[in-house]
Amino acid sequence: MKHPVDVHVGKRIRHRRWMVGMTQQQLAERVGIKFQQIQKYETGMNRVSASRLWDIADALEVPVSFFFDGLDSKSQTNATNGMPDDILSDKEALELVRSYYAIPENQRRRLFELARVLSDVA
Repeated sequence: MKHPVDVHVGKRIRHRRWMVGMTQQQLAERVGIKFQQIQKYETGMNRVSASRLWDIADALEVPVSFFFDGLDSKSQTNATNGMPDDILSDKEALELVRSYYAIPENQRRRLFELARVLSDVA
């Protein structure tokens, strides 16, 4: 049975890996393990040892504490708007943010204003 802390840490590993645009294979190579082990960590199927978490944090350029951020949050969604507390844990949302910041700043600002207007209408 998966422990909730292992699942949370695994999600945070996946989240950071996506943020830096790294594949499971690339992370595994940097840490010195097989990519299948990264898959097991990310699903919470296997626990990450302290030393391995240290290596993963180093490879992903974050402090070890990053993987525990938000752990004491009891709910998975924000009651005020129904969105996940950590919206960037969603792969589609992360891709949207990456695409948004790839747009030149003046066009990005106009897109932002359009999105704001559209969300006010909904």
